[in-house]
Amino acid sequence: MRDVLYENIPFALSETKHLYGKQVHLVGNPYLLSLLAHLCSKETVQPEVNRLVVKLYTDLVVMAINQEFPRQAATIPTRMIDYTPEGIYQGQVLDPEVRAVSVNIARAGTLPSQVTFDLLNTVLTPRLVRQDHIIMSRMLDKAEQVVGSNIGGAKIGGDVDDAVVIFPDPMGATGGSLSTAIEMYKKKVPGKMRKIICLHLIVTPEYLKRLTTDHPDVVIYSLRLDRGLSDPSVFGTVPGTMWDKERGLNDRQYIVPGGGGLGEVMNNAYV
Repeated sequence: MRDVLYENIPFALSETKHLYGKQVHLVGNPYLLSLLAHLCSKETVQPEVNRLVVKLYTDLVVMAINQEFPRQAATIPTRMIDYTPEGIYQGQVLDPEVRAVSVNIARAGTLPSQVTFDLLNTVLTPRLVRQDHIIMSRMLDKAEQVVGSNIGGAKIGGDVDDAVVIFPDPMGATGGSLSTAIEMYKKKVPGKMRKIICLHLIVTPEYLKRLTTDHPDVVIYSLRLDRGLSDPSVFGTVPGTMWDKERGLNDRQYIVPGGGGLGEVMNNAYV
């Protein structure tokens, strides 16, 4: 007999209330926020840094998969089928025949992308899962202000037709690099993507403004929103209420309170 219990498995994402739009998900998770605070602490160094990044991205990717990926009905015999005809699981599972691409935006995105790629291979058919690589850098003016992003090189493993394309980049600061990368996939990589998902540890209001303006079709997940340099009147409001007065970037486009340049911290390379 089919049990209706697992015909439609519920999943409710814990979210912080905001007014940035339905495509933005600010994950409300005390445990992960505690780990993230530890990661951003001045006292936290390698190898603890990368261990925390792996744990944080493991949970973040699982949440996004549960929320965004399609499911299908399955009938799967268990080991108990050798003893009873009722030894069969009938219910929803993730559809394994979905194409997915994890995009490594070097260098802060390298480890998060590998975590994403490995997790996708556990629930999807591996031949349908791919990891691409993009080398990007900020372009600065004479005042060291970010004026754009430059793609120095890329290794794209094929088309993206009907694929879920994921950009796991820890820090969503200005949004310039990620907007450029997404634009490249839309214009230069063959195929129409099924969905674009950005996965971050921290984002700023400036980042959300840039991404939702440039790419309103993109789904954004972040564990934390940092707006530490906002007008004082902002801090008692729901995020997004006074979006134009919210500020999370200092004059050098680093996130405040943030955690410093995570690409540098993760690689022990400060140039």
